[in-house]
Amino acid sequence: MGENLVTSAGGEPTPAGGDVASRIAQRSLAKREAGYANEIRRLLDAALAEIRTRGTTARIRVADVVAAAGLSNDAFYRHFPSKDALLGALLEDGTERLMGYVTHQMSKETTPEGRVRRWAAAVLSQATDDIATTTRAILWNAGGPTTDFESGPPLPGSRLGGLLRPALAELGSADPDFDASVISHATVGVLTDYLWRRAQPTPDDVDRMVAFALRVVTPA
Repeated sequence: MGENLVTSAGGEPTPAGGDVASRIAQRSLAKREAGYANEIRRLLDAALAEIRTRGTTARIRVADVVAAAGLSNDAFYRHFPSKDALLGALLEDGTERLMGYVTHQMSKETTPEGRVRRWAAAVLSQATDDIATTTRAILWNAGGPTTDFESGPPLPGSRLGGLLRPALAELGSADPDFDASVISHATVGVLTDYLWRRAQPTPDDVDRMVAFALRVVTPA
């Protein structure tokens, strides 16, 4: 028998129900994707809450995260093969938030020097108060060598450096990519030191970081 056909508005035959089937499938996939995204967010938020509660006194457990999220073990392992994978995702989620915060702070300035200063101040601000406590606890939980990071190392030096590149180019850097990488990794290193010493950077510390950044700009 021939293929079951219907006639389109333009008179051309098309497979019966073909477009309808695709649309229904796409709607079903969209609903499933939205449901999965909701599950992942609940697991990330629950893990963060557990980490904040425990600090560096005890590492979180999958069972506690699942219970706090109100989900099942099946839901957890549908998205994360292990606790390490969850911690890696949690660090990446924090990186996204930090990138947004630094970008917003830099947007308040009109000069390249001002943007470099805002960048340095925003990065070093992660060593202050509750932010530092949470960051330390996350890094402590993720301290094992098997932690799974989907898109890079736990501290976002390279990505933060990308935000600096336009300002450094405007300052006349002959190699803004290299300069941004050096400044970013140096600043993240200083931030890490503050975190583990439980110290908070002062305005003078930010001034020194900015002065360092401007000094290392490669001359044209």
